[in-house]
Amino acid sequence: MKTGWTRTLFARLMLIWLGGMVVVLAVSLTLFVGERDRYAREVLFEGVAREIAAAVDILEHLPAGQREDWIDAVGRRRLRFALVSPPPDATASGASAPLAAAIREALPDHSVEVLNRTRPDEEHPHRFQYFVSLSLGDGTPLLIRMPGPMFGMRPPPLPPGSLVTSLLALLVGVTLLTWFAVRIATRPITRLAAAADALGEDPNRPPLATDGPAEAALAAHAFNRMQQRILQHVGERTRILAAISHDLQTPITRLRLRAELIDDETLRAKFQSDLDAMQALAKEGLDYARSLDASAPRQAIDLNALVAALRDDAQDMGWDIEIEGDPVAPCLGQVGGLRRALWNLIENGHKFGGRVRIALHALPAACELRIRDEGPGLPPDELDKVFEPFYRVESSRNRETGGTGLGLAIARNLLRAQGGDVRLANRPEGGLEAVVTLAPAATGTGTTAA
Repeated sequence: MKTGWTRTLFARLMLIWLGGMVVVLAVSLTLFVGERDRYAREVLFEGVAREIAAAVDILEHLPAGQREDWIDAVGRRRLRFALVSPPPDATASGASAPLAAAIREALPDHSVEVLNRTRPDEEHPHRFQYFVSLSLGDGTPLLIRMPGPMFGMRPPPLPPGSLVTSLLALLVGVTLLTWFAVRIATRPITRLAAAADALGEDPNRPPLATDGPAEAALAAHAFNRMQQRILQHVGERTRILAAISHDLQTPITRLRLRAELIDDETLRAKFQSDLDAMQALAKEGLDYARSLDASAPRQAIDLNALVAALRDDAQDMGWDIEIEGDPVAPCLGQVGGLRRALWNLIENGHKFGGRVRIALHALPAACELRIRDEGPGLPPDELDKVFEPFYRVESSRNRETGGTGLGLAIARNLLRAQGGDVRLANRPEGGLEAVVTLAPAATGTGTTAA
């Protein structure tokens, strides 16, 4: 089943986690910038309040005649002091409430007002529009002019490169952490899916590991119990099939002896033909049951010698069989089972294609053998169905053409039982090709000849 990348559990968890982290980071950044602006304004207003308090304290201690000289001598870039009353067009400003609170806190003994003049200052039409008005201890008015932009002042922005670098570093770290966490969470599911696929090819595979989180261990235990039940079911079915196939031999033999007593030669020949078909079917049923047994030990096999021996046997029977390709390294398998599987494939090619060619190929991680015939091939939807037991492409039950439908099933069971496999494909130039793959033997393993 083909699925898009975004349909996998891994991708969905990654998208959910990363999407959530992006939202959290965006909200956090917005709150951080807002809080930074608020804190910067508070610091600015506190600094102005302390500066005003310091100036008022100095003026309070100076004689009245020296105050004007001191104001003119000091002069301030940010604040302008004057011993005058506020202009008549100045009114209380709501935007300056935080500054007024800071100044009142710094000068608790003075009555402080922060005013705003709507008409621009003639001397500084774009700067000085806000005033702080208070009275000194002796009643002398003090007016402090401040630039209007102070109240909308924002802290200097962070350097763009620094901000982008910090965000990228945080995003990369979160992505790596998310990938690691999601990978740990989804690995048991991936392992369970791989074990389920492997179970179809090798029911005797080792049990699934039961480590990891509690949920994964529980699923692994359930899977292992299912595997045991499947093995018990398959074993019981195999024993029943083997017993039936074996026990049929006795009545078939008795019927064959009784058929010899029939005087009519034509009728006797028909009886014998039916009995031969029954006996062959029982024999193949027994062979199929035995092909499901994967308990036989594997060993290194000289595939070149085995294929050459099968070719010689087939040529002795008058079949057109040839070997092509280069010699291959020894493969790992069971000699008897491999011989039977390859013979079934060769026999199938001869039956439906006449001429058979066997090509050997050495692959990096496997031994490959291709059995090609020159028959009509198969419809694409039948290429896998023919491996099912008792399945035949032909609708007739004629044994001369259709067989019992067990030959290919036996071949695939025998090959899978020793770590190999087989598949069928139609050749572009016509005919059918059976592709057999086998596991290579380990270096230094003793080789068994066919």
